[in-house]
Amino acid sequence: MPDPAPPLPRVELHGSAFEFEDVPGDPARAPLLFLHEGLGSVGLWRGFHRRVAAATGRRAVAYSRLGHGFSDLPAGKRTRSFMHDEAAEVIPALSEALGLTDPLVVGHSDGASIALLYAAHHDGRALPGLVVLAPHVFVEQLGLDGIAAARTAYTEGGLRARMARHHRDVDVTFWSWNDIWLDPGFRDWDIRPELSGIRCPVLAVQGDADQYGSMAHVEAVRDAAAGPVELLRLPCGHSPHLEIPEPTERAVAEFIRTLP
Repeated sequence: MPDPAPPLPRVELHGSAFEFEDVPGDPARAPLLFLHEGLGSVGLWRGFHRRVAAATGRRAVAYSRLGHGFSDLPAGKRTRSFMHDEAAEVIPALSEALGLTDPLVVGHSDGASIALLYAAHHDGRALPGLVVLAPHVFVEQLGLDGIAAARTAYTEGGLRARMARHHRDVDVTFWSWNDIWLDPGFRDWDIRPELSGIRCPVLAVQGDADQYGSMAHVEAVRDAAAGPVELLRLPCGHSPHLEIPEPTERAVAEFIRTLP
């Protein structure tokens, strides 16, 4: 067996340590910040952030949220404001600590929702750009059905074993995500009214066979954002960057290259 990868560096924010990977790039260009999905981590980008950095010549930082990968565990149970809190508290602190000035944010799934919220409330300034892969902007029954199916796969199938290699405490990772999305009190979560604060160019990517969401989410971004939004529909499921990496990486890199 190959030797395990060395542990990633960690940065302390608000008393907790977050693992991150920092890929060097041209300091004259806006850096990239990658926000992972609900069950993701730095490692589960599978190198997507490194390949986009190489294709665009930009610095790229990816980090694992608390309870994900090998970052510290969260202090308490996740609340319905967890995505707003990440956008308002963690990303600014991380950016300051790592010297990321107004990054171009790339997010997937829950990370895409966090990216939208960060862009919508970014101190009155527009980010240089935004890439969202399979974002959630409201609670859709299709997504709840997919999350319920994931619960069955975790408790009765092989999902737990597959995830365990990638997270410090796999049960914390899974149940923090699954419990909040299936909580009846989360059913009216809806960030569409906030999207009008997004003034930067956006690339919104959606798979046409996504088990966690329909085109309605990226269409809502297009209809509500104040800046230009490019929609890209791809023949894949929830993770275009993993399922069809070459066309996804090409589209993301081409979009980024059009930005100042």
